[in-house]
Amino acid sequence: MLTGSLVSSLQGEPRSTYDIDVVIAIQNSQVDELVEAFPPVDFYLDKESIFDAIEKRTMFNLIDLKAGSKVDFWILTEEPFDKSRFSRRHSEEFMGMKMQVSSPEDTILAKLRWAKISGGSEKQFTDALRIYEVQYGRLDIDYIEYWVRELEIESLWKRLKNEAEIIL
Repeated sequence: MLTGSLVSSLQGEPRSTYDIDVVIAIQNSQVDELVEAFPPVDFYLDKESIFDAIEKRTMFNLIDLKAGSKVDFWILTEEPFDKSRFSRRHSEEFMGMKMQVSSPEDTILAKLRWAKISGGSEKQFTDALRIYEVQYGRLDIDYIEYWVRELEIESLWKRLKNEAEIIL
C-alpha cells in the first residue's frame, strides 16, 4: 500500500518528496522473490535488512542506483491502526499503473501521528491539513475521530479543524 508524502500529494497538496513509502505484508519465505525483482546492478536491497525488518516489524530501504530514488518499505505490524488502514486501502491509477493506496482518512491520521511522534513536524501536519481541505465532504469523520482518540492525537486534530480553510 502506497502511503506517506507521495500519497498526501495525490490526496491533498502536491509537494516534493525524497522517498516513496510503502506498507507491505511480507513473510520470510517471500524475501528471495523480492530481492530477485530488483537486480543488484540497478538497485541496492540488502536481504539481511529485510529479514531484520520482518522480525522487528520496522522498515528497510530499496535504492535505485541509477536514479538515486529511495523506497522505504514499512512492514505491516499487528497494531490495530496499522491493520485497519491496510484493510481500508483502495486501488488507484498512478503513473499508468494500478496501485493500492492509503485512504485519505488514514493518510490524515498517519500524518498527524507522525507529527506527534516527531515532536511537532509542521510538514507532516500541513500534509494532513491539505488532505482534509481537499477531501472535505468525502471523509468519514466518525472513523477519523475514533482513531484520533485511540492514537491520542486530539490536540493536533483540533488544531487541524481550526486551521482548515474549507470552501463550501
